[in-house]
Amino acid sequence: MTVNVRLTLHSQLAALFRSKPVTLTPDALVRDAVQTMSEHRIDAIIVVEPESGRPIGIFTLRDLLHRVVAKSCDLDQMLMSVMTDSSLQMLNWRATAYEAALVMARHGIHHVIIVDASERLVGTVSQEDIYELQSGGGKAISGAIRSARDMEALVAAAADIRRLAQHMLDEGAAAEPLTELISSLNDHLTLRIIELTRHDFELPKVDWCWLSFGSEGRYEQTLSTDQDNGLLFDATGGDAASLRERFLPFAKAVNDRLADCGFPLCKGNVMASNPELCLSKDEWRQKFVSWMNSNNPQALLNATIYFDFRALYGAESLAEELRQWLLANIPSATLFLRFMAGNAFAIEPPIGMLRDFVFDKNEAFPHTVDLKTTGARLFVDAARILALANGVGETGTAARLRALAGRGKLGREDIGAIIQGFFVIQQLRLRQQQSGTPAGLANRVNPDTLNEFDRLILKEAFKQAKKLQGRLQMEYRL
Repeated sequence: MTVNVRLTLHSQLAALFRSKPVTLTPDALVRDAVQTMSEHRIDAIIVVEPESGRPIGIFTLRDLLHRVVAKSCDLDQMLMSVMTDSSLQMLNWRATAYEAALVMARHGIHHVIIVDASERLVGTVSQEDIYELQSGGGKAISGAIRSARDMEALVAAAADIRRLAQHMLDEGAAAEPLTELISSLNDHLTLRIIELTRHDFELPKVDWCWLSFGSEGRYEQTLSTDQDNGLLFDATGGDAASLRERFLPFAKAVNDRLADCGFPLCKGNVMASNPELCLSKDEWRQKFVSWMNSNNPQALLNATIYFDFRALYGAESLAEELRQWLLANIPSATLFLRFMAGNAFAIEPPIGMLRDFVFDKNEAFPHTVDLKTTGARLFVDAARILALANGVGETGTAARLRALAGRGKLGREDIGAIIQGFFVIQQLRLRQQQSGTPAGLANRVNPDTLNEFDRLILKEAFKQAKKLQGRLQMEYRL
């Protein structure tokens, strides 16, 4: 695979392929597969059905080593006897490289097969392909996390993630790829913690998955972040309450180990160890319905946190089922969406008509603007509302805005400037969160400390937030 330097972990898999995949049928000989792999200088070959061409297996160099050479097997046996098929993982070519990386991490595999909408083979993505999209330091940390056998190694890896992020920020890394890398490595770290922890517990034999909410659910983690997670399980044919009691000790152990790695326990108790957030799929639906039928402030706040969910580990199909249910039902909750829009519109960007910036009444840090509450949040909230109302399944703010523009719901000529405005504010937040910054200033900045150019850029970013709010105002007649 030839990787274009412009590609990132959030690029679609379709953008990564430059040549047709090499295939063989299951009745081909192992000798033929080895010869073909040598000729094409590839480390994996896809096994397909003779007539349909549908992928049914994969044969890799690891299979050759462990299933053929190590067992002194005959090279003239058929490929179907040594190929990998039981753990075959496939993704649609519109999925992202980031999703492929998570699939590999979850299942402990080195390749993912990519198919189109008709399940015809498009190609494969390997761990090495994913590594080429990461920074050099990211490769080493990913490898260390994957091979970690205890919490001591993971605590060290977490510290390495923070050091790498600081270094990249010092080197001038842009906000989008940097937050993407931070989220990717933190995801890998969380995955490994869950894998190690689950072996310490006898969990129920039902489908379940670990959910990420908030900034983690949006792939937008910065240098200052706590935990926002939950657990979703299938209680079909069982008692949800008794299943929950068995999951909670495991969830608490994961939360505690994440805290050991530098992710503080959530002060609002938005964690899987909270019985209110360790729920069956029916209970999650009931909770979402109760919010959508209400207009009280807590319900609106809950929507801003929990509707940005994604599966991080386990049975992803449960989370996808919940997402499709939400997207199918929330557009009809017009009053709730309007209240959400009203809440989002009520927070004004800190810019005035007669002067550059307007300051709030924060006595501890006067003459500062809040880059999170009156900055990034404006983009996040507007993108969420418009995405939910229009059936957009993405959770990331930039991804939501791009999807909305692709559907004609936002002007294509404006979307680039809006997204750039969002990441200007994110970049400044990251700079504020570097080592040595007082906790209260992690998301605040005194505009007077910025040079003239940065002041102008920040003011323009706030204008883009106001423009996006204008779309909400028009859509919901606020």
